[in-house]
Amino acid sequence: MATPIGQQIHQEVQDYYGKELQKSEDLKTNACITSARPVSKLVRDALERIHEEVVARYYGCGLVIPECLTSCWILDLGSGSGRDCYLLSQLVGEQGHVTGIDMTEGQVEVAKKHIAYHMDKFGYRKPNVEFFHGYMEKLGDAGLADESYDIVISNCVINLAPDKRAVLQEAFRVLKAGGEMYFSDVYASQRLSETIRKHRVLWGECLAGALYWRDLYSIAEEVGFSPPCLVTASPITIGDKELEGIVGDCRFVSATYRLFKVPAGSWTGPAQVTYNGGIVGHERELVFDANFTFKEGEVVNVDAEMAAILQSSRFAEKFLIRAGGANAAAPQGCCSKGLKEKICDPFQLLEWLRAPGPARCPGGTCGPQGAAQS
Repeated sequence: MATPIGQQIHQEVQDYYGKELQKSEDLKTNACITSARPVSKLVRDALERIHEEVVARYYGCGLVIPECLTSCWILDLGSGSGRDCYLLSQLVGEQGHVTGIDMTEGQVEVAKKHIAYHMDKFGYRKPNVEFFHGYMEKLGDAGLADESYDIVISNCVINLAPDKRAVLQEAFRVLKAGGEMYFSDVYASQRLSETIRKHRVLWGECLAGALYWRDLYSIAEEVGFSPPCLVTASPITIGDKELEGIVGDCRFVSATYRLFKVPAGSWTGPAQVTYNGGIVGHERELVFDANFTFKEGEVVNVDAEMAAILQSSRFAEKFLIRAGGANAAAPQGCCSKGLKEKICDPFQLLEWLRAPGPARCPGGTCGPQGAAQS
């Protein structure tokens, strides 16, 4: 069997998700159903208002729900049956907008079928969601314009795309200046062998197309994004002996990252930032990623990268930002532990999460001084 590429991969994935899988229980690994972090009551309540067919036909690795969403325009890459879109529809409010795009026509049909049901359930006078059948590598074909979205999300689907760089390039194009790509996906501990990459079931199970985690950093830089911020990570287990034998010693992880389209001329040095509070659901504490947690009213030293992100993004009005001193980026708190760099490796983050007692440094819970050097 030749290595599947391009249209062949697209077709096989469409068949797998449109024909073979009828519900999430049909999956052979937990790659597409892993939940990465606790769900707030706000989100739990919103999920309960989503139609049961949409939930049943949904395959994603965790939730991709960033903060500070009121009135935002959001694009969901690989929106499937529309669960995340309908969830976000409630969080952005009637003045916001959510667009979903998916290459599996059957999934798009499920999502579209329930628009009226959800708008009535949410009490909206007009729909704030729309769904397109198309490819995330070619958003222009669906009529999605440059700099038209505040946030791009994706939940366990970029691994299904043959050309990851094209996906990130298109996301960068449609994002406004200061916009964010917030996404969960599957990553590998090493570059995959041809045997794994040509395996049809492993493609459908989100493993054969998994990116070696280090390659995400290089691709993001090439496209123009800020360095990826690792948010959280969850282990992936394979419950099928045959598939276990094929993947061998390669490990897989479900990880959430956030990338920002930081405009030229943004903050260029370390800073001291104070979270003003007020973000719905995160009023007292904002867990931004695995390296930075911001508590209301407390000063946090951040590096130049984080300062530029906060200053140029939708979070700017939620923070007071001042130029920091020479030691602003020194590792402190429980994140220090002899480390000189941020936690960027999702497999390393898993080890931290599993560590007992004081050595444990959960994603984003390093305290208000938990900044690390870039």
